Parts: sequence; structure tokens; C-alpha cells
Amino acid sequence: MMKTYLKRAFQLSDSGVKGLAKSIWSFFLYYVSFVPPMICVFLFADRLLNGNTGKPVVYLLFMLAATLVMYLVINYNYKTTYDETYQESANLRIDLAEQLSKLPLSYFSKHNLSDLAQTIMADVASIEHAFANAVANSIGFAIYFLVISVALLIMNWKLGLCVLLPVLTSASVLFLTKKLQVRDVNKHYDKLRDISESFQNAIELNQEIKSYGLKEKVEAQMDQQLDESENLQWKAQITQTIPVTIGQTLSILPIGITATVGLSMLASGQVSILILLGYIIMVAKLSGAMGGVLLYLTEIFYLDARIARIGEIKNHELQGGEKAVLSDFNVEIKDVCFSYQKDTQVIRHASFTAEQGQVTALVGPSGCGKTTMLKLISRLYDADSGTVRIGGTDIREIHTDSLFKYVSIVFQEVILFNTSIMENIRLGRLDASDEEVIRAAKLAGCNEFVSRLPDTYQTIIGENGAKLSGGERQRLSIARAILKDAPIIILDEIAASLDVETEVQIQTGLNHLIQGKTVIVISHRLKSIENADKIVVMKAGTVEACGKHAHLLKQSPTYRKMIEKSNLAEKFNY
Repeated sequence: MMKTYLKRAFQLSDSGVKGLAKSIWSFFLYYVSFVPPMICVFLFADRLLNGNTGKPVVYLLFMLAATLVMYLVINYNYKTTYDETYQESANLRIDLAEQLSKLPLSYFSKHNLSDLAQTIMADVASIEHAFANAVANSIGFAIYFLVISVALLIMNWKLGLCVLLPVLTSASVLFLTKKLQVRDVNKHYDKLRDISESFQNAIELNQEIKSYGLKEKVEAQMDQQLDESENLQWKAQITQTIPVTIGQTLSILPIGITATVGLSMLASGQVSILILLGYIIMVAKLSGAMGGVLLYLTEIFYLDARIARIGEIKNHELQGGEKAVLSDFNVEIKDVCFSYQKDTQVIRHASFTAEQGQVTALVGPSGCGKTTMLKLISRLYDADSGTVRIGGTDIREIHTDSLFKYVSIVFQEVILFNTSIMENIRLGRLDASDEEVIRAAKLAGCNEFVSRLPDTYQTIIGENGAKLSGGERQRLSIARAILKDAPIIILDEIAASLDVETEVQIQTGLNHLIQGKTVIVISHRLKSIENADKIVVMKAGTVEACGKHAHLLKQSPTYRKMIEKSNLAEKFNY
């Protein structure tokens, strides 16, 4: 039961709970190891008061043995605590990374990437420090304190209460103010996350900020956030410092109280001087340890928001589905509804079919839901209602690992890695040979600009392809899809960043790629999709009409209006 509580309270792995239990046990032994030397002093004082010290060498040997035991216990405690702590922090980061890889894309659209990075790095680092210094120590001391309390009350309940009541009162001060401490610490935590996101945005949008003359405004906003963070930090520290100071002051009182009450009892013959000496030695040890434990408790309270954040990630619902083998790749959308936010529906009861061996084009005004529909088809998001089926199977019943094997996607936003062109393309199929990668690159029109680079296909392209133009980045993304050669191909505005000559080269490559496949494409260049097997016209999240070009000119007001505007745009001169 304790292990279950610890696992839930600190978001530990199974091995982490076992490690924490070992660490707690080691701290309990650590505190117990100080008892034998006190017993030795106690026995020596008893003999001394009775005028019979015995053989001093016996006490010396006893002290040496106790010292050796203390050394072994402290060494065991150190190794156990830090070994288990660092192993669990590594496991925690790995578990979080694995969990993030399984979460649906919708999760990332609602959470800042800087927040996720801070959770994996900074939050885990804070938990790591607390595990190494606070958590096991506090629990180990609590168990030790319970055992010692029973012994002290049995030996003399009056002196026992003199020791225990002030110590318990000092701890209660912290627990009674816990909600207040956690509230202020969490406010500072949230503000730090806002600042992290602001810094990331400022770095990513540095060019836009400078080009629009917003540098001073952005700096002022960030300075204000930093000032607010500093004020919140001061408030949180004061909120924690006051209870700790009161608690530490109360934890010292047992020494004076025990001495005062004990001397009174000694004078009346209720206790011996030996018993009184033993209680004073024990209360001094407990008071010193309690002062440190109070600081550890504040560090544990400090973890509240960080543990909650990690728990939110670890316990988030994953996309379901089983592994599946598909042989039919018709895509059927039936009565699908979807919203990114609960109060704003983006797709409304949409239905159409994209058949295998045909090109299906989605068209419509900006913001009508075309790209969202592609994300639903590829199960980057799950529909709120209705069904998306591939070969008659609801894609919610297919595990994404299986589904993605059958789908190649090229979206408007291209994501590239800071590695070579060769490896960026090879992401489409990791087991592809260099020759296959180069062939896909040529079909995508990449070879022309790659051949001009100093290291050709081994050229490192920078973070997200920073060394390439928009059109060159798009062509690499298309090359990935060509290399993957999946039976379902999804293309979202692939020609938006391309010149006419490059678009013609890519279209030639795609003509070889799409034979016998299910192709779903979005393009604002209506001329490029006039010959599509099926055109789906969307308006305000609904499907207004489906059919070929000639049919839609007669039946769809939206399509007819788009064609008219497209023709006017072609005639426009600057």
C-alpha cells in the first residue's frame, strides 16, 4: 500500500518505487546508527555515577565498533540514495519521452513545446534533487521518530511528551500552511513557463520582430514578465520561509522544556540524573534532525506543480487501436465532425469517398477545413463523431504504427532535421539504400539544387533546413513521400513554395508515384486539379459538392466562384 502511494504521489516507475523504498530504509538505518554511541555514553555515565567505571577499554571497543557500523551504514545510505536517484531520473526521462511518442498530435497542439522540454529537463532535475536529499530522508526520519517516540513514552511519559509535543507542533506548522505554500510556488512555476514560451517565440520570430520594428516592445514585455516572476518568487519564498522559521524555532524548544521539567522531576525524585541525561541527549539529536527535515518538507511541497505536470503527461489517454494489415485502400469519410476547441466546430458532418487508383482533390476557401480533413484521414487527430474508414476498417481501430506504414504525408509546414540531405530524405524509409534515396530526390526535383552544394547529398542543412530555401525544403519533404511509396498519398499545397518549372518536374515524378494509389490533394492552383478524378468542394467545414470539374461548375456555387477568382488572378498585373 505504501509503495502504491509513493508511486502515485511522486509519479515513480516500478523500479523507482523499489529504489525509493531502499533509500528510505537506508535513512532509517542512518538515524538508528546514532543510537549505539548514545547507549555507550549512557552506560558509561551510569557506571561513573555508581563509582564503578569498569574497564575503559570495553567502552572504547564498543565505541569503535559503533563507529564502524555508522561508517558502513552512512556509506550504504549514500550509495543507495544517489544510485537509485540518478537511475530513476534517467528512467523518468525515458518514460516521458516514450509516452510523448505515443500521444496523439492533438496533445501537442494544446501544449507549448517549451513547456514539454522544461518538464523533461527542469522538472525532472528538481525531482532528482528532492529524491537525493529530501524525500527518502523525510520518510526515513518519520519512521525513526515513530519508533523513538514509543520508546521515550514507555520510559517516562512526562519527559517523552516534553520531547515530542514541540517537535510535532513544529511539523504541524508546515502542514497547516501547505496549501498556501503550494499556491504561491505554483503561481511562480506557471509564470516561469510563460517566460520560457516567450523567450522561445522571441528567438523563433527574431527576424519578424526586427523587420517590423518590434524589438523594443518585445523587450519591454519580457522585462515586465521577468519583474512579475521576481515578485512571485519573493512571495513564494517568504510564504515558505516564515513557516520553516517558526517550525525550526519550535523544534529547539524541547531541549529547554525537557531540561526544565526534568530538573524539577529530578529534585522531587521522580527521575534519576541518568534518565534525565539520556532524554537531553536524545532531544538534542531529534531537534537537530527535525530542523533539517522541515527544510526537506518545503522542498517536497515545491515539487507539487512539477509532479502534477509529469503525472498529466504520463496519465494522458493514448490513441487506441490494434496492429492491422490492409489490402484495400479506399478512404471513406462518413458524417465526420471535429473541433480543436470544444466550442468551435471545424468539420461539420462531412462525407465523401477517395477511391484507390484515383486522385481526389479537396478545394474550398481558406479556413474551410481542408487541411484538418487531411489530418483526420491520417489519424493525426481523431474525429469527435462519425467515421474515417480505410478499406472498410475504422482507423480508430488501427494502431497508428500500423496506419502510418500505409500513408505518406506532405504538409505545407515542412519539418527537417539538422543532419544531411541524404538522412533527411531517408526518414521516408529507413532501410532505403543511397541509390534509392537519390532516385526519390531526382523525382522530387531535388537533384538540381543538391548538385550545387559543396557536399551534395551529405550537406548538413541546419536546424529545420535553415540553409535551404522554402521551395528546396518542400522538395525534400516530397522526396521523403516518394521514397516511402505508401499506397495512400496525402499532399497539402505541395506547390505553394515552388516555381512553375520545379512544379512541372515534381508533377512528372508524382505521375509515376500515384499509379494505383489513393491520392488526396489540396491545391489553391485550381488549374492543377481540374483533371482530378474527383473534386470535393468544402465550405465552412461542410462538403458542399463532389464531382468532376465540369459538373461542379454547374452544381457548386463555391467552386464556380473560386474558378472565377482564379481566372481573374491569372490576368492580374502588378
